[in-house]
Amino acid sequence: MKLKQILLTVALLLATSVAFAMHCPADMRKIDEALAQNPQLSEEQLAEVRKYRAEGEELHKAGRHQESVDTLAKALKILGQ
Repeated sequence: MKLKQILLTVALLLATSVAFAMHCPADMRKIDEALAQNPQLSEEQLAEVRKYRAEGEELHKAGRHQESVDTLAKALKILGQ
């Protein structure tokens, strides 16, 4: 019985990490599309968005998906998304 619980827990953790991994590229795509629309932001805000976008991609590539999602969310918030 305990083995089943452990296996279920591991499976859920893996599924969650895969979900976050899939979420990062979608957020990066949203940021890229918003930037392509030439949003009405100050140069400072645009620099922040680009910085968060780059950091989010690096975190994603490093397998740190929750941190990537959190960082990309900062860029999306500045963009009003």
